[in-house]
Amino acid sequence: MEKKNLHSSSVTVADVARHANVSKSTAARVLGGYGVTSEKVRERVQASAKALKYRPNELARSMTTGKSKTIGVVVGDIENSFFGIAVRSITDVANAHGFNVILANSDENFDVEREAVNVLVGKQVDGLIVTPASRYEIGHLENLKSENCKVVLFDREIPSLDMDTVVSDDQEAAAAVTKQLLDAGHCRLAFVTATEEKDSDADGALHIPTSSVGRRIEGFLTACNEGGIAREDSLIVLNSDPKAGLGVSISRMLDQSNRPTAILASDSHVALEIFKQAQERNIEMPSQLSLIAFHNADWTEVTRPAITVVDQPVAQMGRWSAEQLIKRIEGCTEPALRHVMKMKVINRQSVVPPA
Repeated sequence: MEKKNLHSSSVTVADVARHANVSKSTAARVLGGYGVTSEKVRERVQASAKALKYRPNELARSMTTGKSKTIGVVVGDIENSFFGIAVRSITDVANAHGFNVILANSDENFDVEREAVNVLVGKQVDGLIVTPASRYEIGHLENLKSENCKVVLFDREIPSLDMDTVVSDDQEAAAAVTKQLLDAGHCRLAFVTATEEKDSDADGALHIPTSSVGRRIEGFLTACNEGGIAREDSLIVLNSDPKAGLGVSISRMLDQSNRPTAILASDSHVALEIFKQAQERNIEMPSQLSLIAFHNADWTEVTRPAITVVDQPVAQMGRWSAEQLIKRIEGCTEPALRHVMKMKVINRQSVVPPA
């Protein structure tokens, strides 16, 4: 039988069928992984596909099976090692189940996130794992629910959406490490986050768009209140100038004559900026400034002093989100789950009693 000299990008199922001397429907069953064929025929078709360097048309296959075998992942900041670890775990689970992952970065911007979600849905992903930039602007996620698109929320929750969600025990962990600072004798504390400054209620309650940060602030303030710390001595430092970055707010805090003697950083990026600015000002750590950070980033172990951290089970959270999403894609209809994972404190050398 005459064989055509084909480029792999133009090889079709019909070409493979002719090469293997089988019908097109038989070749399609073998290459698509469905239906029943004999072992001998399957081996012949697979050998022909390999010889011709056949590549499946993913769009055509998704139209046939109803599945693209891809998962979309939208995270807040891919430069943050927290999200890097999460994406690695998600990808490992997805690949083990035959799925590919398409990654998008929202830069913690709602408009960017919404566009990324729309693009991924347009690419016919089978499901999405999303870290919502805002718990207030959720119309695009509501649309996904109404369209029966499979979604898992990662690290941040939106209770009104009734979607599968994996989070850490942020509020409890923040309260515990704040109490640790209070027990060490600190009376002027600060919680510092890169979250942008938003309007507050008449009673002073802050509107924090990031739910995980909001829960950590609640834990911090609760512990301060229970410890008898006056409101003006439990500072919340937000990113007051997004164009200039959080560094401006940190500078303003450290340059105060009555600056905090202890700081709880909402993540390791914030903690690193605090550490660098303290060094620039010759503020000795921990004797003049104690520091605790959320997330056990690599750098926190090698500084002097090494930084006490609240270690999140990031890899486990990533694995759970991917496994739960794949269960939904494969037809699981159980009620939406809210899975809370415990964090642990790793004590190092960055917390001592105030001078």
